[in-house]
Amino acid sequence: MPFEHQVDGLNERSYIITAALPYAYDDLHLGHIASTHLPPDILYRYLKLKGARATQVCASDDFGTPILIAAEKEGKDPRDYVGRWNTRFKEDLERLGIVYDIFDRTSSAENVEMVQSFFTRLRENGHISESEIGQFYCEYDKKFLPDRYVRGKCPYCSAEDQYSDGCENCGRTLQPGQILDPRCSICGRPPVMKTSSHYFFRLSTFSKRLEEWLNGNEGLQADAKNYVLNWIRDGLQDWDITRDIPWGVPIPLKEAEGKVLYGWFDNHLCYITAALKAAGKRGDAGVEFWNGSAIYHFIGKDIVYHHYLFLPGMRLGDGRYKLPDYIPTRGHLLLNGRKISRSRRWMITVRDFLEVFPPDYLRFYLARIVPFSQADANFDLKEFGEKINNELVASIGNFAYRALSFVSSRHSGVVPEPGVVGTQEEAMKSELGLAVAETGQLIESGHFDRAIKRVLDFSGRCNQYFQHKAPWENTTEEPTSIFYSCNLAAGLATMLSPFLPFSSQALWHQLGFDGPLEEKGWDGASTLRVEPGQRVTEPKPLFKRVEADDLAKVNVNLG
Repeated sequence: MPFEHQVDGLNERSYIITAALPYAYDDLHLGHIASTHLPPDILYRYLKLKGARATQVCASDDFGTPILIAAEKEGKDPRDYVGRWNTRFKEDLERLGIVYDIFDRTSSAENVEMVQSFFTRLRENGHISESEIGQFYCEYDKKFLPDRYVRGKCPYCSAEDQYSDGCENCGRTLQPGQILDPRCSICGRPPVMKTSSHYFFRLSTFSKRLEEWLNGNEGLQADAKNYVLNWIRDGLQDWDITRDIPWGVPIPLKEAEGKVLYGWFDNHLCYITAALKAAGKRGDAGVEFWNGSAIYHFIGKDIVYHHYLFLPGMRLGDGRYKLPDYIPTRGHLLLNGRKISRSRRWMITVRDFLEVFPPDYLRFYLARIVPFSQADANFDLKEFGEKINNELVASIGNFAYRALSFVSSRHSGVVPEPGVVGTQEEAMKSELGLAVAETGQLIESGHFDRAIKRVLDFSGRCNQYFQHKAPWENTTEEPTSIFYSCNLAAGLATMLSPFLPFSSQALWHQLGFDGPLEEKGWDGASTLRVEPGQRVTEPKPLFKRVEADDLAKVNVNLG
């Protein structure tokens, strides 16, 4: 299993968890959350419950041509432009319950320093070369046109309207001049070719070492690994890492004045920068902290090339910071069966979604439908409503509310002393222990969809137990069944916590516990934590049904 080593010794090492950086030029949509932000948060919350030393970081991706184009269109300074998006990202993620130890910026002074130090070391180690290349130039707009200033047809799969640095359809990275039928993104006219001096990272020299790392790392997904190995066998190309634009990390050379480093050179280095900032480490202490931790980079499949080849190649060439142990890679999120598209506005932003539904509804449904693979998942609004109603409301919410209502109405809000413990109670206690163990193992193995399904299966057993004990009829066994039901609900609260932080904490509070649920940890969830005589708070439904009118409020934004 990809995360196999975590099953034992969780608190004996530290963990650094990163999420791919969102470009600072548009609101986060549901696809960002599905592959990039929710999965690492589930793991992070679980590790904290287990008592592990875990750090979760992310940042806004501030540099690059798309940012410059967008800022120019709005007549804003790029630094002010990206600052606005950084703030919006943090607001949306926090509303969704995804709170990073640091949500940094690639334009921060610390990251610029890190990036320039990487460039200098790579150059000193002989891994950067300089050469004159042909580059697109727009005679109408009077400027060189790097990457996203040029659109055209992919030379590999013939997909139309692709950026000149990479194809979104087939995932291949393109070198300058490779794009077919090019046109200027600003004016739409065909550009001409002119020469310009650029620096290249000699990625091709790392082919053997990258192949050895890929084959030797058991923590990488087989589907993604095989995909990348084929690229290596086809032959890696050296990578142009400089751009003739004014917005980016300046190249630390006098002779390169006016040039900046390519966005994919600087952005992933912010993983390291942000993690060290969160830990308060610098210099050798920072290197030791990074290299002594288990490293996870959560990404979507559209940036496999960068994270499986370019990122590790740069770290190999620099020689200081270890390569990732895991790169959990998930597929795209479709929306009602169609690919999410910004240009066609076939998307639902996090901000719009949370205006209608509670954050745990989104977290729950995405955890249920997104597998641990590169296979695409489909966000179907009708199915979303059905799963919330049939699983959250009718199963988990129903059981917790019924149990607590009995405490409130029959026992004046005080958990009763159990009587004779029967075989059903012993069976449910065993079921609880098994559910806690198996859910944890599934989270550790990266299969969050299976983990939340395991919690739902246990919730179903809790409902069966409650229904069979029929406390509304059997007054003799009622105190015992209610006592056990409250404890089963407490176990459910802990198991749900990595997935549904808001609802699980609400249930925890209703059960009469003070303080954050996380303080009690994961492993104790298999024990009977609710004590006789514990006073519960007024029971309230944890979830409410999704109605057709609610779905219509979100659906109206599509397209």
